[in-house]
Amino acid sequence: MLSYTIKRVLSVVPILLLVSVFVFLLLRLTPGDPAAIIAGDQATPEQLERIREAMGLNQPILTQYLSWVGGIMRGDFGTSLISNVPVLDLVSQRVMPSVSLAVLTMLITVLLAIPMGVIAAWKHRTWADYLVMSFSVLGFSVPVFLVGYVLLLIFSVKLGWFPPQGYRPLSGGLMPFLDRAILPALTLASIYIALIARMTRAAMLDVLNEDYIRTARAKGVGERRLLFVHALKNAAVPIATIIGAGFALLISGVVVTETIFNIPGIGRLTVDAVLARDYPVIQALILLTAGLYVFVNLLIDLSYPLFDPRIRY
Repeated sequence: MLSYTIKRVLSVVPILLLVSVFVFLLLRLTPGDPAAIIAGDQATPEQLERIREAMGLNQPILTQYLSWVGGIMRGDFGTSLISNVPVLDLVSQRVMPSVSLAVLTMLITVLLAIPMGVIAAWKHRTWADYLVMSFSVLGFSVPVFLVGYVLLLIFSVKLGWFPPQGYRPLSGGLMPFLDRAILPALTLASIYIALIARMTRAAMLDVLNEDYIRTARAKGVGERRLLFVHALKNAAVPIATIIGAGFALLISGVVVTETIFNIPGIGRLTVDAVLARDYPVIQALILLTAGLYVFVNLLIDLSYPLFDPRIRY
């Protein structure tokens, strides 16, 4: 296990290096000039040149890349070209809303999707199975922004149960946090419930046809224990994989939901940085997102032996 973990950690280095090269070149080769955005439409060529020189944008691309990577090695992701604030400060200000929303979303998803998938597999080809599968198709088909606006219309405008927009940190109390986070969490969960319920159903159908399940039934093991202890544990590997990937995707990809509900998270920061051509912020966000995916996948791989003792590293 230790040697496998060390190998996986070391394999992160070339992956992140390739991602950094791709992101750096992609941003530099696409149209757009951050100096022109900062200076405005009335700037003279001399003013633009001074801004580029001050930002280091007139240096060779290789020099800019090596300078950027060297700063990252020292824990310095650079300074925002637009706000003149260190990138890590910007990210640290925005990361908690996205993380807290992602955690709440996955908590709702796991509590609802896994029982739904188990019941659908247990009641295969009955109305319960068809109901869960219909919800899965609906969850995949309806756009996230439409779900968000419908929830806002019903629970904020019509019923007045929740505020329509805004964010309260968890440090300010659980109920104020939930009051503003429950609707965006339900909006995001609509897709992931459909995905994980479908994955759980497929994994459980394979397990329920195994010989040891029939043997357990013959020995008189109760259905609840049979489903949620014996069968679900052996079907947990693909379910854990999709849950982990979904969590990483939530933190980095909640742009639409954060915009609808006016949540100051990573998604909003990414959109603002892209529109402003803020190179250091965009590069840092993509690189940190790639690192998050790699880290989550490593945790998922290391968790497999907990569900299936036959897996050894």
